[in-house]
Order: sequence, then structure tokens, then C-alpha cells
Amino acid sequence: MLRKSNQPRVDTEPPYDDDTAAALEALGPPLALFRALARRPDRARAIQGWGSYYLSRRCALSLRHRELVIDRTTALCGAEYEWGVHIALLAAKAGLTDAQLRSVTGGAATDACWTDPADRAVLAAVDALHTRHDLTDDEWDALTAAVGPDGVVDLMLICGWYHAISYVVRAARLPGEPGAPTFDSVTWPDDDPQPRRAVPRRP
Repeated sequence: MLRKSNQPRVDTEPPYDDDTAAALEALGPPLALFRALARRPDRARAIQGWGSYYLSRRCALSLRHRELVIDRTTALCGAEYEWGVHIALLAAKAGLTDAQLRSVTGGAATDACWTDPADRAVLAAVDALHTRHDLTDDEWDALTAAVGPDGVVDLMLICGWYHAISYVVRAARLPGEPGAPTFDSVTWPDDDPQPRRAVPRRP
């Protein structure tokens, strides 16, 4: 049976030794996830190297498509902590409308708010990788047309990486960051025709 404790299971609080403090500074703002990762500086430095690629303009995906992948993956995994961080910091930069924010969290790639075929292909691929761990020929071809061959590889890597991040933030019971949105903050108007999918919740 899953434990129902909501208390953090990983120590993220100071004081930190010099190596940990340096690793945390390299990761970025002192978010709870970064504080947990920085407890082992070699691990934090390795992760920072990967992050410096996929969170930069060198990534084969646009910022918008990268954030669609992250937002959808973390919503599918019920990782409210990481979903909230990305929505708070990057949803506006990614150009997500209110309807698209609702849909990426609890809707579908076929919702009317997704008018760009590339957005639809990205979201459909994320859903397929989450549920089947594979892409059909049609899904592969549509995704390649949307983001290019290198974008396909980066999408799969980012999708897999945010499954790993979702495992950490959920199982470690990391509390939400101050001011970050929650799944419950995403509300549907009574007349919204988009189907609503139940977001997985922490046990």
C-alpha cells in the first residue's frame, strides 16, 4: 500500500557544505527540487550539463514545443510540483492561452484550441509515449513534419526525462513552490466544450 504522508522525504534545507552550495548555484534558483539534487554535487553537475542543452536555444525544439512536452508529461504523471513551476515561469513565454493551459493539463490534442498541426502532433506524441511507450508510423511522420528529425529525438529524451523528474517530485513529496499554480487552479468554464481528463493525484 502506498504511504499517504505528505511530508517531504528528502532533506532540502540548509546548511549546505561548499560543494553543495556551488552545485545549487549552478542549477539555478534555489527551488526544492534543485536543493534535493544538489545534496550530491556530482549528480547536480551532471544534470546541469543536460539542462544547459535542452533548456537553451540549442535544443532542436522551440521553447513552445519544449514546454508543451514538459507541461503535458508532468500533468499526465500527476507531478503538480514540476507542472506548477513550468506553468508559473514559462507558460506565458510559450504563448499558451487559457484554453490551451486547460487542455494541456486535462484535455486532449484534438481540442479545438490547438489550431496549429505542429502543436497537435507534439501533444499526440507525448500522449502516445506516456501510454504506449512507442509511436506509430503515422505519429512518427506527423511529429517529424512538425519538429524535424532532431526535434523528434529531443522530444523523446525530454519526455523521458520529465517522467524521471515526476517520479522524484511525487515520491519525495516535494511541496509546491510559493506562488506556483496547482492543478485545482485550472478551472473550466461551464460552457467549455473541451473534454476533461482527471489529472493523477498524489496518493
